[in-house]
Amino acid sequence: MKATYLEAAVGQYLLAHTTGPDDVLEALAMETRELMGERANMQIAPDQGRFLTMIAQLIRARNAVEVGTFTGYSAICIARGLTARGKLNCFDISEEWTSVARRYWEKTGVAGRIELRIGDAAERLHDLPTFPAVDLAFIDADKENYGVYYEIIMSYLTPGGLILADNTLWHGKVAHPHEHDETTVAMRAFNDMVAADPRVTSIMLPIADGLTMIRKH
Repeated sequence: MKATYLEAAVGQYLLAHTTGPDDVLEALAMETRELMGERANMQIAPDQGRFLTMIAQLIRARNAVEVGTFTGYSAICIARGLTARGKLNCFDISEEWTSVARRYWEKTGVAGRIELRIGDAAERLHDLPTFPAVDLAFIDADKENYGVYYEIIMSYLTPGGLILADNTLWHGKVAHPHEHDETTVAMRAFNDMVAADPRVTSIMLPIADGLTMIRKH
């Protein structure tokens, strides 16, 4: 469990009462740990995956965007929640990491719903079609550019659409003014920007390392 904001026993209880990942997602998580070592922490937690699927189902998402795909766990979870003709556009900079993702997209039967775009997301996001509008986006990439990705996606997001931003608690550091490392400062600035944005309503959830849900008016 990623979250450090709950007593360990409470966290384990929550996980025990949340529908868990299937065998393919478990295998992907295990392979990611074996291949990536400490970098495997960039993969979302199982409870986040379940949340992404349910949110996509609840809003009947048909056109979704993901910035930061890594080995593909979150993309599978989003794609599984899309409507029958739904599409997920994934943006990442790594052919190596996403080669793992492609294999597991095939195994889970979602490959036909996903288009992967390799390159700088700040540039490639502008390649998105203007129709249909984006109704769900997940941001989980380099923290210093969250604000950039957010603004670009907002220009494509339909009214009532959702942006989910990961790691917004950043190990709890954002709440402590004495923490001044570059990533903490960037995440704190992003959180402040979202909270002050009159175009949206937002809520920060203590899921994993913090997950902010942002709804465009």
